[in-house]
Amino acid sequence: MTFLTGPEVLVRQATAEDWTLEEELVYQGRTERFVVPRGTLTDFASVPRVFVWLVPKFGRYTAAAVLHDHLVRVERPAGRISAVDADGLFRRAMRELGVPFLLRWFMWAAVRLGSLTDRDGRAGWLRDLPAVLAVTLVALPVVALPAVAIVVGLVLFGALEFLVWPVLLVGRLLRPDSDRAVNRPDPGFRT
Repeated sequence: MTFLTGPEVLVRQATAEDWTLEEELVYQGRTERFVVPRGTLTDFASVPRVFVWLVPKFGRYTAAAVLHDHLVRVERPAGRISAVDADGLFRRAMRELGVPFLLRWFMWAAVRLGSLTDRDGRAGWLRDLPAVLAVTLVALPVVALPAVAIVVGLVLFGALEFLVWPVLLVGRLLRPDSDRAVNRPDPGFRT
């Protein structure tokens, strides 16, 4: 069980959040081979903004995250894999990529919790409940305090932007040329 095309992932940006796979990614499981085709859209690790300090959207686990996106978006709806197996392959692929123990279990618990939001993803969930609860209890003291501080910071930043926006809008109306770039060279200037 390993990535046959290497753990490197070649992508190009498609949108502000999504990336397009430029080369196929092949993972050999115990009995099946999974091919993530060129052109597949991915958002890498789907990490809520408040937790990006702990789990960035990409890292050593990027190939596993791209594989998981494909399994959840394509293979599971086609009935070729269950949510439990897709999430298990995600954790196994992270182990093979050398993702540290606690991080891969945190990420696995997060995708298992995420599967609760999907009716089809709930199948087999009770079997994983003890492990998800154990990981959540270990993660809570590590994650809770920084997450609360980040949420407060994001709310304050949003409120500040909301308050400053009308002032900037009025300023732009009063001085329409104020947005002009100051230190840009003149396009007609030749050296």
